[in-house]
Amino acid sequence: MILADSNIVIYVTSGQHPQLTQWFLDNAPSISAVTLVEVLGYHKLKSAERQELEKFFSKLDVLYPSEEVFQKAIELRQQHAMSLGDALIAATALRHDLSLATHNATDFGWIKSLTILDPLKE
Repeated sequence: MILADSNIVIYVTSGQHPQLTQWFLDNAPSISAVTLVEVLGYHKLKSAERQELEKFFSKLDVLYPSEEVFQKAIELRQQHAMSLGDALIAATALRHDLSLATHNATDFGWIKSLTILDPLKE
């Protein structure tokens, strides 16, 4: 089972990476609710783009942070400088025992208990 990082969703929905789109379809990863905020919260998002993204997200399993996820995110941020979004996404993957698919593997590589894969490099 896999959790897709926000950058993977952005690359898939851009349509510029057909091999990644196929990987996404084959693996059907879940996403964190944080990805909804990061992608749909983009301040330059046009109405038509938002509607397409909302349709895309409606087909995905969205995992919302629990108290355990927040506690793990706190631990991660106490150990290493990282963004709040990255901490919550990593904590979600750890809490649900999911591999994290990201193209920013270096942002998460220090988390030894987290399995990371970069589908753009596969």
